[in-house]
Amino acid sequence: MDTPRTKRIDIISDTHGHLTEALLKQLEGADLIVHAGDITSEADWAHLCALGPAVKAVLGNNDFYYEYGPEVERLNVFDYEGLSFAVSHYREDLPVGMVDVAVCGHTHRPRIDDLGKCLVINPGSPSMPRSMRGPTMARMLVREGKVISAEIIDV
Repeated sequence: MDTPRTKRIDIISDTHGHLTEALLKQLEGADLIVHAGDITSEADWAHLCALGPAVKAVLGNNDFYYEYGPEVERLNVFDYEGLSFAVSHYREDLPVGMVDVAVCGHTHRPRIDDLGKCLVINPGSPSMPRSMRGPTMARMLVREGKVISAEIIDV
């Protein structure tokens, strides 16, 4: 019998056309990459998709002049490894409480809020941070429909 493998989800937002070497190094080995908007570069979107793992993303307020394909919209709701996810650039657009994990961006400030039924994650920004912490992203480990850990990572 196969033992379920822990999956790693790397969460980024607000890259604004700057995929740094430090960020790309952190993303190596992820099973899923989630981008909460403001990619602002079709080349960066292609680069993320070429990294190998699945990529889920949404449009940010600066992304409407770019073409990332029909799967990148304002809200992305999906299931992954037994958990329900919702991703939106703006926190107020998230169906918090109706999913297990809600991901947003826009503020460029990292934050993880455990609201009991729903974990709300803003990874901050790896390229244009607005907090004293500096460049950040978030990382989750999940297995068998459970979040094993969620943390902010300094990039």
